Amino acid sequence: MTNLIVAAVVFLLLHLVVSGTRVRDGLTSAIGEGPYLGLFSLASLAGLIWLGIAFGVARGGPGDSTYWAANTTTRVIELFIQLAAFLIAVPGIMTRNPTSVGQARSAEDADVVTGMLRISRHPFLWGAAIWAAGHLLVNGDTASLVFFGTFVVLTLAGTASIDAKRQRALGPAWNEFANKTSSVPFAAILSGRQKLNIGEIGILRIGAAVVFYVVMIGAHSHIFGASALPS
Repeated sequence: MTNLIVAAVVFLLLHLVVSGTRVRDGLTSAIGEGPYLGLFSLASLAGLIWLGIAFGVARGGPGDSTYWAANTTTRVIELFIQLAAFLIAVPGIMTRNPTSVGQARSAEDADVVTGMLRISRHPFLWGAAIWAAGHLLVNGDTASLVFFGTFVVLTLAGTASIDAKRQRALGPAWNEFANKTSSVPFAAILSGRQKLNIGEIGILRIGAAVVFYVVMIGAHSHIFGASALPS
């Protein structure tokens, strides 16, 4: 369990401190944007692998207490939660977005706020947060709380971190984009700053999300050793 906790802390520090603060600005100034992104990607991948292996070892081991167990009802609810996560995250990845790596300057385009960006300017991160939180509903052991809780913290804190980085880099262009959108899904729509337009999201993006969802549900037992379907 100690190894899992250390891996989780390192993974969070890597993303929220190294990547999420002015430490990143200093590193990119010293070695350049390209080398920084390459090194950060390698470190992030290594941290993710470490976290995943540590989770597999810790689960069912000493110190892995169980606080709640899944039942048929929570498993059914979880299926709908995961569908929502995919419907937000996948179209979000497929949409041009100033918060995405290499696309920051698109904030300067007057027509950038379309589709999923009307719902949230961080659709992938919110989708990932919903994905992780949904897994906590049916995994009430200590190892799962640390593992999936890490992703909840990372994704939600990451939205604020990215906003701060983009504001420093883009200034007025980012402020204008941020004023037209919201981080929290549907907040801009509910406040009247945006209107929901499903057509802009596109049938291909929505279809891709459903396909990925169905494939992942079907392959879950083969990849992770546990079925995602109610027994």
